[in-house]
Amino acid sequence: MGAAGLADEGLTRRLKALACTAPLHDLDARKAKLDWADATVYQMAEIALHTIDQVTIAMDFDTGAGHDQVIDRLLPFIAQQARSRTPDEHVRVAKWVLDNLINVGTTDRGFRRVYGSMGPGGYQRRQFDFKLLVELAAPDGEVYLRATDEAINVLVGALDTDVESAQIAAEVKLENLINRGRLADAKLAAEQARYRTVQYGETLRAKLDATRRDVRAVDWEREVPDLIDSALGHIESRFRSENAILKNITTARDESEDVDHKRRAAELVDIVADCIRRHTRLQSRLADAGAVFRAEQDRQQFSGPPQRATIDLFGQLLVPTLGLPLADAVAPAEHFFHAVAGIAPPVVPSLSSLVSMLLRPVPERDQLVGEVPEPELMPADVTDRFGDDVWRLADDLLDLPEVPRRLSGLLEDARRTKQPGLPALVALRALHAYSPEVGAARRQGERQVLLAVDDGTLLDDPGFGGADLLLSTAGVERADETDETEEVA
Repeated sequence: MGAAGLADEGLTRRLKALACTAPLHDLDARKAKLDWADATVYQMAEIALHTIDQVTIAMDFDTGAGHDQVIDRLLPFIAQQARSRTPDEHVRVAKWVLDNLINVGTTDRGFRRVYGSMGPGGYQRRQFDFKLLVELAAPDGEVYLRATDEAINVLVGALDTDVESAQIAAEVKLENLINRGRLADAKLAAEQARYRTVQYGETLRAKLDATRRDVRAVDWEREVPDLIDSALGHIESRFRSENAILKNITTARDESEDVDHKRRAAELVDIVADCIRRHTRLQSRLADAGAVFRAEQDRQQFSGPPQRATIDLFGQLLVPTLGLPLADAVAPAEHFFHAVAGIAPPVVPSLSSLVSMLLRPVPERDQLVGEVPEPELMPADVTDRFGDDVWRLADDLLDLPEVPRRLSGLLEDARRTKQPGLPALVALRALHAYSPEVGAARRQGERQVLLAVDDGTLLDDPGFGGADLLLSTAGVERADETDETEEVA
């Protein structure tokens, strides 16, 4: 049973890891549906990974990456995929990928995936909610981007990994690779170590943000002090190893004669130096964490409790009231309505207001409201495009009681009359006759109706296209005549 539980836990972790990558695969699945560009040439999942990478690298403890900054860093990578496309299209592709990673257009801007797990009741479907990139507001009002833990785990190919152990493993792996001279693999390990450093800072930032909201929501007695102590010890050991690694890489960069080896060593120098800078900033935040806790404890303790408890209208009023019989639910509903309807004037005024109302002079009122202005009437707009003469000529042309005629011939006769608009009216009435309302004509007492039939002949006309319809007039029996025939029968 224990082995099955461990296997199921491992399966759940892998399913969540796959769920975090699903939004990236959806980009490639939906790129063919874009109507503003032929986006099949772009590898959208690669662009999305590069986007998360750029946001993660630009993240600091309190800030993140600006939208324009991320787009500018994406453009060279996107241009490499489609050199023949315009720069405007590259910018639009970058914005489209960024908006989809933020999940713009949804209510909470989050992703949701369903996965299954084995529980006490058997196989159960569960929902996994996560975000990749989030937008936050800086104190100056600017909006910046931050990558979530799920997004960083997508970069390093893991999920819910212990940050401290992963960071140590990444540093040891990096040191071993450098000692063995495998700088290409060492660069990947260094980048993963930097991602874990960012994730470690995110853990502390989340604890401090929760403390600022409610100091009781965070365990400052055991959990956070242990976190701070282990983090400070971790940073101390990382400083020693990172400085030693930086010294070895710098030596390899300066002494190497291979151009490619020298370039990779230079890139590693920049990455490890960035890790050192991030650890320095993290150390300063850890040193200030205790002061943040004490300040928030004083602020929240002496701010005083709220004077009136907040009422959950949905859970404490609406749901219980809906479960009551109608006779019992009327009273609480009336009390609630009267309380929220607003201030109503008293039925009987007070003595002071009554005396002031009686002593108030009567306002003078005019018997007449004054001179009524004469309105300016505008002529009514003519809604009929065709005049009476045009309708009369169209009726004569479309009166075909015996021999059907082609629409092309009727259009030629209409043009010979030199009457403007007559060909268009004939074409419109012929189109309407393709599916005539025979029932309405019968109810209205019409004697005949125009019918149009398409026999597959194409219309050869300079002004109109389509089918050369066969037009004919058919008689309509009135409803009263049909009723009399049925009665006689």
